[in-house]
Amino acid sequence: MEWQLQDAKNQFSKVVQKARHEGPQIVTLRGERTAVVLSARDYDVLRAGRPTLVDDLLGGPAWDDELAEAVEVRPKSPSRGVAF
Repeated sequence: MEWQLQDAKNQFSKVVQKARHEGPQIVTLRGERTAVVLSARDYDVLRAGRPTLVDDLLGGPAWDDELAEAVEVRPKSPSRGVAF
């Protein structure tokens, strides 16, 4: 079902209940689809199996020994532009 933004604001609990029992509720602004209200169950199904940002960051390419060594031997002090 589609809701104009003002109606969705005024009847938010009804929008949420319909999302829970009937499926996603579309909210429009000036006739344009703007948002979708989902039940928590539908959202969980949508997100299931998708990696998180942390998974993506930790799942990057492995460092080979040469790269790890280069990082370890780099100078520990700032290289430029720092005055003490």
